[in-house]
Amino acid sequence: MAKAYRSVHVQAYSGKINYLSDALTVTLHSSSYSPNLDTDAYVSNLTNELATGGGYTSGGQLLSGRALTYTAANSWGTAAAVSTAYAVETVVRPAAGNGYLYRCVIAGTSGGSAPTWSTVIGAQTTDGGVTWETVGRGVVQFTATSPSWASATFGPCRYLVVSDRTPGTSATQPLLALVDFGTDQTGGGGVFQVTWATQGILLIFIP
Repeated sequence: MAKAYRSVHVQAYSGKINYLSDALTVTLHSSSYSPNLDTDAYVSNLTNELATGGGYTSGGQLLSGRALTYTAANSWGTAAAVSTAYAVETVVRPAAGNGYLYRCVIAGTSGGSAPTWSTVIGAQTTDGGVTWETVGRGVVQFTATSPSWASATFGPCRYLVVSDRTPGTSATQPLLALVDFGTDQTGGGGVFQVTWATQGILLIFIP
């Protein structure tokens, strides 16, 4: 799942981002960009976008197929399981729903039996090698079509960034989310596609 820039929800709640109608754009950046999710807030904070060439166009491409969906905690599709490996940012509900959702903040393998889940927003639950944070009673899920570039020979790139290019200047265009590929990626001449996580691009938790 993409990681949210910390300012994104403030921007959305203050009416500066419309997830469905604004010019939400994805761009690719080299490892020379050093993302800071706490302080990077606008496109003017971005550096080292790939240049035009090799199937990539500087300025990126618009996200298509966007949707926002609300799900109550007990209806969330991913139930916690015992003795299962979990990655950071995975969101689950207890197998016996308790009205809350939990986000993995320390990756690991869950315990052999269900933990005693905390029902205090912001509190943590230890589950074998996994640490869960209580994040809300429901969630708004932002999804979109996975972006792709044809005949891609560009690169290397390390990051994909989602930003809102609707405002007129880079100093006012909000950053939404970042995908870290983990290693440098280079187009091999075919389609270079970034597939969003099954849980969506961004999750907005409702307390």
